[in-house]
Order: sequence, then C-alpha cells, then structure tokens
Amino acid sequence: MKFWLQEIGRLARMVGAFAVCAFGIYLSIHANVGLAPWDAFAVGLAGITGKTYGLMNILTGLSVMAISVGFFREKFGVATVLNTLLIGIGVDILESFNLVPYLQSFGPGVLMMLVGQFFMCVGTVLYIPIGMGGGPRDSLMLALARRFPNARIGLIRGGIEGAVLFCGWLMGAPVGIGTVMAVFGISSLLQFTCFLFRSNLKGTVHESCLGTLRRWRNHITAGVADAR
Repeated sequence: MKFWLQEIGRLARMVGAFAVCAFGIYLSIHANVGLAPWDAFAVGLAGITGKTYGLMNILTGLSVMAISVGFFREKFGVATVLNTLLIGIGVDILESFNLVPYLQSFGPGVLMMLVGQFFMCVGTVLYIPIGMGGGPRDSLMLALARRFPNARIGLIRGGIEGAVLFCGWLMGAPVGIGTVMAVFGISSLLQFTCFLFRSNLKGTVHESCLGTLRRWRNHITAGVADAR
C-alpha cells in the first residue's frame, strides 16, 4: 500500500505542476503585451488552421517530443505524455471560464507577464525532479543541456525560446515587449526558480514509460506472490 500511495503522490504532484504551468501560460496570454515564444508559436498555428490554442499546443508538443526522443534519444516517460496533453487542455479550460480579462494597460500587463512566467518556471521545477520524464519542450532543453554541459541551463532555454519565437512571428503571432521579456527573462527566472527550490534539473535521472510500467508490474507480481 505504501508503494502505491507514493506513486499516487508523485502523479498528483505532477498533475498539480502541470496545472501551475497552464495557469502561467494563461496569465501570459491575457497580459496582452506580446506572447511568449511557445505561446506565439501555438497561437500562430491556431490562426493559420482555425483550431484552438490548446489543440495546437498539444500537436506542437507531440512534434517536439518526436524530435527529443527520435533524434536526441531522450527518455519517453509518463510525464512526457501527461505534459503534452494536460497543459494544453488546462489552458483551454481556463479560457472557457474567462476568469481574467485581457489587460489593456501596459504596466499591469508587464507585471502579469512576469507572474505568468514565474508560474511556468515553478511548474517546471516541481515536476522534472520527479524523474518520470520531461515534457517535450523541457526534454529538448535537457537534451541540449547534456550536450553542452558548460552552458547554463537558463541560457539554453533562452536560445530555444528565441528560435521558436522567430517561427511564431513568421506565422503572424502578436509580438511585443512581453515577448522580449519572455525570451530574455525566462532564462533568468528559471535559474532563479532552480535556486529557490534548490533544484538541479540537469542531474535528474528520468524513468521511461516502459521502465515505470515494468516497475508497477513487478510490484503487482511481488504482491500476488506474497499473498500466496
């Protein structure tokens, strides 16, 4: 029973972290001072296809996951799947409630953008140390971090954000001061959040989906054998 309670606790923490990420993205969009890079990319795709942000976010995540797993050989974990699905769905749910209006003032918008980015970083720092795989975008960040061990993880994240932003801008996504803040601020905020939570994201050893399923199966098998 203790084993399963621990596993449920890990999954609950993971889902909670993804909810924090979704809330951060929602605030960043409604700050209305320019979209963060990945948001700009998803919104640009949504504008071209006529689909929702959440769906485009999920499809983008699946594409990045394919690159991370297929090219960089990152582990495909439970968190990778849940991150891909739940964050986009979470943003769409928050949008349906219409809790926060799109801000029209520059000062409050900048402040909300920073708060949203902080929530995204907190969510990232909460779920990656669980070790059940990184989300598609975070897996790409970690893969590059391992290949460039002397580079600060915040700098690597900033480089990825800049490249994604350029693609989003080409697709017509709104770009503003908030976008610049996202590109240059996310690296510092992530570094600060790692320090705040005393987290070393580079050092996390992740478990693959198959590894998790095998561990659960072995525990069930051992429990059945003990019951006999």
